Amino acid sequence: MSIATKNRTLRQPLVSIQIDGRQQQFQPGEVLAAAFQIDAVQPHELSAIEISVLWFTEGTGDEDLAVHYFERLSNESMPELDLSELRRFQTILPNSPLSYEGLSVKICWCIRVRVFLRGGREFVSEKIFQLGRVPLAQPVPEAAS
Repeated sequence: MSIATKNRTLRQPLVSIQIDGRQQQFQPGEVLAAAFQIDAVQPHELSAIEISVLWFTEGTGDEDLAVHYFERLSNESMPELDLSELRRFQTILPNSPLSYEGLSVKICWCIRVRVFLRGGREFVSEKIFQLGRVPLAQPVPEAAS
């Protein structure tokens, strides 16, 4: 295998996600408008692209995840797409759950772009944002005895 062929097969898609206005904090009911672009791969190298807006938990106990917005671009629609141009999408954000950073659990919102290559490899890129304004959790001081 030539070096050029090997480099082509090891190349990873470069995914860029941009939120309009570079805003990082939103309130429930606001419109999240964003765009993504993909470089370093050609449309014929891809089998699908998935765009989602979702929340997930981190911390102790079971981790949860729920998708609020989802769009899938299949390989049939990709040959006519110029992936290096920004592809826009938007959604109205829900009332809950709000972003939260607690002592034992964290609720995070993000935009996720998953790129599926024809050979079965998958690449994920995320852009985190805040939903709501919940204050950071503070440990409760122990009572003096």
